[in-house]
Amino acid sequence: MNSMSTFAQTSPFASNPLQTKDELSKLLVGLLDPLAAHTSPGGARIHLGYTATHYDEAAAQLEGFSRPIWGLASFLAGGGEYEGHKRWVEGFKNGTNPESDEFWGHMRNKDQRMVECSAIGFAIAVAKDKLWDPLSDKEKKRFEDWLGGMNDKDMPNTNWLWFRVFANLGLSRAGSPRFDAKRMKADMDHLDTFYIGDGWSRDGPEGVVQLDYYSSSFAIQYAQLVYSKLAKAEDPERCEEYRNRARKFALDFVHYFDEEGRAIPFGRSLTYRFAMSSFWGAVAFADVDLPAPLTWGVIKGLQLRNIRYWAKQPGAYYPDGTLTIGYCYPNQSMTENYNSPGSPYWCCKSFIALALPETHPFWAAAEEPYPTVLRGTIKALSHPLHITTNVGGHTYLLSSGQQCSYPVKQSAAKYGKLAYSSAFGYSVPVGNGTLEELGGDNTLALSDDNGETWKCRRDTREARIENGKWLRSMWYPWKDVEVETWLVPPHPDSPLWHLRVHRIKTGRPLTSAEGGFALYGQGKNGRALEPTTGEAFGTFEQGGLGRAASQAGVSGIADLVVSSNGRSGRVIRTDANSNLMVARAVLPTLMGEHEHGTANIWLVTGVFAIPSIEDEIGAREGWTKEWEKRPSVPKEIQDVIEALENFDGAV
Repeated sequence: MNSMSTFAQTSPFASNPLQTKDELSKLLVGLLDPLAAHTSPGGARIHLGYTATHYDEAAAQLEGFSRPIWGLASFLAGGGEYEGHKRWVEGFKNGTNPESDEFWGHMRNKDQRMVECSAIGFAIAVAKDKLWDPLSDKEKKRFEDWLGGMNDKDMPNTNWLWFRVFANLGLSRAGSPRFDAKRMKADMDHLDTFYIGDGWSRDGPEGVVQLDYYSSSFAIQYAQLVYSKLAKAEDPERCEEYRNRARKFALDFVHYFDEEGRAIPFGRSLTYRFAMSSFWGAVAFADVDLPAPLTWGVIKGLQLRNIRYWAKQPGAYYPDGTLTIGYCYPNQSMTENYNSPGSPYWCCKSFIALALPETHPFWAAAEEPYPTVLRGTIKALSHPLHITTNVGGHTYLLSSGQQCSYPVKQSAAKYGKLAYSSAFGYSVPVGNGTLEELGGDNTLALSDDNGETWKCRRDTREARIENGKWLRSMWYPWKDVEVETWLVPPHPDSPLWHLRVHRIKTGRPLTSAEGGFALYGQGKNGRALEPTTGEAFGTFEQGGLGRAASQAGVSGIADLVVSSNGRSGRVIRTDANSNLMVARAVLPTLMGEHEHGTANIWLVTGVFAIPSIEDEIGAREGWTKEWEKRPSVPKEIQDVIEALENFDGAV
């Protein structure tokens, strides 16, 4: 093997096969051990870096301390032995002691400390003998007072309410007088108002349209499942309802994962990484049998393949084994203002299967691949307004209708793009000027100042799935500009393409830039891709076509309107660190100039993509034949176009 093929490209955990409970335990210990060097003398704080958050440094260091507990507590609950757990016991003593230099601080309204109480409450509930019982009565009293201090505080009207539920679960298991049953029931009753059907809950009250990983693995579904096991004796009816929600939800959620184990990056907090798959572990923890084809072997595969993928990503870890902030590599551009250096350890929620004995069906079952019956499928998901597909060996979703209900950095990129891919990820802006800075993959970017600045879809209106076949929505970037968009998934005649139709009505001249999927932009020799033709690695531009091929696969875009003022194809080398998956990317793009007036402007776009297959380099042989199979506009959409006007241009 060429030594340069592994130079600076090896994760400290890549050699772990992650097939058994013991191997998963070793990964957890491998993540916990390096934290010792970053832990305060009294054990209550873990300091992993110097980047800041909107909340205070003490809370950030509490976050570093608390989040690994999701994994530690599960490991201990399942019979695991870890001498290092004593660091956390000492941390509980000092972090809750107002006289200690390491005191975490009393909780205030809407305090970040509340978030970290969820892992702490879970730990008391499942590993009380190792993490609570060693404390003295005086230490327990201080701990109870600190943890119960959130019961009379205001909280955001979001999934945060679950964190107080878990704090009270822990207090209940400890037999603490600070347990507030009335408060917990009120929180639970309110959280249930977020439920919208078919297993789905939104992350907030009516009017909130976020249905991202917080509605599943990061918070709501995960919490419901854990609660359904821990509180089934006290609250059996609600617990059974949560189990039934999981059964329905799982049949949708499975479509967000590909055969290699990757989940589709979408929304915020993606630095939590393999927490994206923690729902599957929570299903096992709660002993919930899922409908076919989701056997225990399939559930095990969905969970372990995702963790396996992340164990192999060198950019997810520093050399000492601690986690970086970012996605597939360190990246501050894609983070939120609540991501501290300790935030990524939310991924430890995916270790919950360690709480189960090896005789549990999750561990006893043979791991199964992604279900055959779910391959080559297209599914319209009415609640999140997504159409998912894995036709042509590419798992991605088409999206319209979601946006964050409060300010979040790069929210247009995280929720407003037209498509999101498990293989190609998505990109975020790294500046506010050039197209290279924009990272405009899977967007229709518009400029009214000759490309000085760009607007991308963020506030999507009137979104719906029509006929169960495609997405249709409106966007109003300026008061005198409206954009209507149809997003059409692959057709059997052109399986590697999806179709976009845009109607623009504008009162001002516009420049448009429509991007396909961003692609790794380096060749086999480690140099930037050069122009080429045919199937060789490189970039290709011709008229209304733009395309790039590299070891990651092929990405292309085509203007499907034949007219005198058609768009030109380009391949843009996006600025470094804009894409979540690869730090150096290229982006096939269509550029156009559009005059203002009363007439509608129609853009019809074909987007082509085929990712490489695991352990192979580049797209499969013969992809150029698929490239020639352009998609066509469905008759129903063509009828809408013709009803609006005499369509100018042949498709």
